[in-house]
Amino acid sequence: MPQIKPITDLRNTTEISELCNRTNEPVFITKNGYGDLVVMSMKAYEDALGTVDVLKKLATAQKQKDEGQVVSAENVFGELHNKYEF
Repeated sequence: MPQIKPITDLRNTTEISELCNRTNEPVFITKNGYGDLVVMSMKAYEDALGTVDVLKKLATAQKQKDEGQVVSAENVFGELHNKYEF
């Protein structure tokens, strides 16, 4: 469940930090009743970036597939074998 806190709660940075790290979820900060900031732990941020990176790579791969830019696995492994001769 999302945590929503007023901006005045940022005065207690230790409490916000502990909340972010304990839940590993972002904390939404409001100002005058409206969304203003999002605060999250480093782990939650890195996890989110990792997810975005994977989704971008999947979108690129899907686009390449749709455009017919594919290479058979047999060709790829053959090239690797020739390059590294193991």
